[in-house]
Amino acid sequence: MTADLRKGVFKIFLLGLAALFALPLATWLFVRYAEPQRDSDQLAAIERAIDQDAQLSAQQRDEQKAFFRANPPSSTCDNNAPRMARYRAAVCAPYSELWQFHLAREVSFWTLVAAATVLLVVVALGAVAFANRASQYVSFVLGWKLLTVASAAKVVVQGAMLVWLSFWLTAFFLQMYAVKLIVLAAVAAGLAVFYAVVCIFKRPPQATGIGGEAIRADDAPAMWAHIRELAANIGAAPPDHLVAGIDTNFFVTEAPLAVGGRLLEGRSLFVSLPLLRVLDRTEADAVLAHELAHFRGGDTASSAALGPKLVQYDHYCRMMYAAKVTISVFYVMSMYRVIFEFALQRDSRGREFLADSAAAAAVSAAGIVRSLIKIAAYARYRGEIERELFDQQLRHAGSLGIAQRVAAGLAPYATSAQFVDAMKTASIPHPFDSHPALTERMANVGHHIAEKDYGAVVTSVPAQTWIADMPGAPQVEQRLWAAYEQRFAEIHEQTLAYRYAPATDEERALVLKYFPPVSFALKGGRTFQVGYGGITSPESAEPMPWDKVAGMKYVDGSFGTSDVLQLEHPEKGWLGAKTTKIKLPGIGKQKERLKAVVGQYWHRHRVSREALQANAQPA
Repeated sequence: MTADLRKGVFKIFLLGLAALFALPLATWLFVRYAEPQRDSDQLAAIERAIDQDAQLSAQQRDEQKAFFRANPPSSTCDNNAPRMARYRAAVCAPYSELWQFHLAREVSFWTLVAAATVLLVVVALGAVAFANRASQYVSFVLGWKLLTVASAAKVVVQGAMLVWLSFWLTAFFLQMYAVKLIVLAAVAAGLAVFYAVVCIFKRPPQATGIGGEAIRADDAPAMWAHIRELAANIGAAPPDHLVAGIDTNFFVTEAPLAVGGRLLEGRSLFVSLPLLRVLDRTEADAVLAHELAHFRGGDTASSAALGPKLVQYDHYCRMMYAAKVTISVFYVMSMYRVIFEFALQRDSRGREFLADSAAAAAVSAAGIVRSLIKIAAYARYRGEIERELFDQQLRHAGSLGIAQRVAAGLAPYATSAQFVDAMKTASIPHPFDSHPALTERMANVGHHIAEKDYGAVVTSVPAQTWIADMPGAPQVEQRLWAAYEQRFAEIHEQTLAYRYAPATDEERALVLKYFPPVSFALKGGRTFQVGYGGITSPESAEPMPWDKVAGMKYVDGSFGTSDVLQLEHPEKGWLGAKTTKIKLPGIGKQKERLKAVVGQYWHRHRVSREALQANAQPA
């Protein structure tokens, strides 16, 4: 585990524990601190009443004082003795101060107990997930159901605590209460409850989209026959669908795949056409046998069953994080997700080793090792080519020729000085699983190739490939590369709109294409305008440049006051940073869009400034 990963896991668990325990613990501690003071105040009042009762003798006064001191008012709330009924009704009547404090103490205590129980169950379910593949599914289904219910209950109970504390903290310590604070707490709690419950029933898309084209048996009969023969040799069911694409990986799945407007259900095998061009038939057979072995081992069936639930769980977590008012739910659920992911990763490694062994037995150990080296090198070099193209400061026109660039440069790259170092951290890309390190996979199949010989493996030209048995492969590849490069150029153009300062008319036109001026109508015919260059407030005809904005805060109006956009400037004033408050009367339903636009345009400005500084630095 890397240092960054350890830090990330620690952060999730720390914030998850805080989300579970912080608010109920704070409530419990506050009540335990405040109750003696409330008791003291009420006992003082009771003793004054006793002293003022002329009908009592001195002995009776002492006896009554001793009784009340032995039984302070707060102790009556859970004392159901008949002799205490009158006393309890007087000091702990429903909804009275002491009744509220007693209820808060009980609720906070049992919430802490429930939180500890949830934590123990999360750890227990996480441990179950490490047992075997079947237990993983059971663990996750139980964990998903438990945590959604527990999180919804947590939001309800802790929301009530938050509202209660928003009144009593100020009332107890400052002898006053803030209506705005109470309303804000109530609104936040209500939104959190609503969002946490509603999002449980929101469903993410179930099918995984993949770039590629389905290859029918009639289109490539020899390839299909060979795949079926390989499947029979290793005792696996053949795929129902063969999908050809240009991604730098091979994989199998039983999850629904959206391919070219069609939904493929059943067993699907994805093959990479660019990789089939660099792998000889033995190497390709080893890769295909490895993937088909996942069908035999039930890997894809279990992944297909578990996959949609993982997607749904992760989708819910993302919604909880995005909503902010429910971010505590995200951290609670992430604790279990982290434990479960470690179990998945361990199981995935085991599956990969078994599939490698099956491929080595069915084809050859050398074939699987050589294929892994070639795939890792191709993926690494293609990634470098695409990063170079993406970092260019000019728009791409026409074909990018990524495939041609990789084909022409792969051999020189494999013989370069930096190749071996790059391969030490190279990985085998896969959309569904994580793969063990290359050296571990070599050891598993008992065939080792020295690092110094990686280059020779990569530069070896295959005498024969399986592309020859796929007659339509060149046309499929051409269509897929054209579509991929178009998307690549479009995304690159969008990033340029973020990067440009701009300095030329051409750059300005591109920025304006994605960041045109946006106006918001306000009361009295006034407008608030946002542009790539800055903000134009209703009171000014000249825009305030983004360079004069160091931070911003949106303050919602209340009780008839206008919403305000508060801008913080880089320069300092007498009392700290200078600020400008822009009132937005009548913004109404445009509020959320305004927030989004201002945030997006300001983010664009900061990205462009960072890019400008990076380009100005000497190489």
